[in-house]
Amino acid sequence: MADIELAIIGGSGLYAMPDLTNVEEVDIDTPFGKPSDKLTLGTLHGRRLAFLPRHGRGHVLNPTEVPYRANIFALKTLGVKYIVSVSACGSLREEYAPGHVVIPDQIFDNTRKRANSFFENGLVAHVSPAQPFSPELSAALAEAVQASQGIVHTGGTFITIEGPRFSTRAESNAYRQWGMGIIGMTTSPEAFLALEAEIAYACMAHITDYDVWHESEAPVTVEQVVRVLHHNTDLAQEAIRHLVSHMDLWAGEFAAHSALKNALITDASLIPAQTKATLAPLVGHYLEATPV
Repeated sequence: MADIELAIIGGSGLYAMPDLTNVEEVDIDTPFGKPSDKLTLGTLHGRRLAFLPRHGRGHVLNPTEVPYRANIFALKTLGVKYIVSVSACGSLREEYAPGHVVIPDQIFDNTRKRANSFFENGLVAHVSPAQPFSPELSAALAEAVQASQGIVHTGGTFITIEGPRFSTRAESNAYRQWGMGIIGMTTSPEAFLALEAEIAYACMAHITDYDVWHESEAPVTVEQVVRVLHHNTDLAQEAIRHLVSHMDLWAGEFAAHSALKNALITDASLIPAQTKATLAPLVGHYLEATPV
C-alpha cells in the first residue's frame, strides 16, 4: 500500500464526497487495539487520503472511549505525515459565533481518564508540546477554509474537557476567566499523540454553540450541535478539497516531523526488546543503530 500523507479525523460523513475515487476500507490492528472504525481510503486530486470517523460510524463511542492511541498509531503505519482534525466545539468568546470556524494554536487539557502517551513499558520520552498544533499546517488549513467562503478565526486556546456531559454554567464561566477560547471533548490527547508520532496536526474547529455561559442564548443541546455540524459539512469538505489541491504549495518538513529528536531519555541499552518492536513505527529510525 502506498504511503498516505494526509488523514482526516472527524465525522463519518466527511468522506462522502462525489469526487473521492478509488474508495476502499481497511481494517487495521495496532498494539493499542483497534481504531474507532475501519479507515476509508480514497483519491482526491490525485492524492490518496485516509478518513477516520473518530467516534465510529453511527457515533457509538463517547469522548473518553475513543481509542486515541490506536487511531494515531494506525495512521502512522499508513505513512501519514499530516492530520486535519474536524471537530465540533462550543464558543467561549462572543466573536466566535455558531457557524464560524476556529483554527486554534493552543490546547488546555482538562481531561482526567485518558491514556495520553505511547511511551511506557521501559521507554520514556518527553515531547515538548509548546506548539501543540502545527503552525505550518494550521496556516494552510486557515487559508483553505477562507478560500471556501468560511468565516475563520486563527489562534486561540482549545480547552478539552472529559465529557460526555456538557459544562455547568459555573465551569463555562471559569474557563472564560482562564482565557479559553473554545471548548470540546476530543482534541486531547489526540493532538499530543500525533506529536509523539511525529505527525503534523491541525484542527478545523466548527463552532456549534455558545456553551452555557451566554445569557441571551439557550444552553447547548445535542440537537443544536448536530444541526450546525450538518450545515458545516459542505464547508469542511470544500476546505479539504482546497487543502489537497494546493498541497504542493504548503507540504514540507515541519517541526512536528522531528518532535522525538531530543525527546527520548531512556538508555537505549535498557529498552526492552518488546517495547522496541511495539514502538518501531514511531522510534525505529532513532533506535535502529542501537543493539536490542
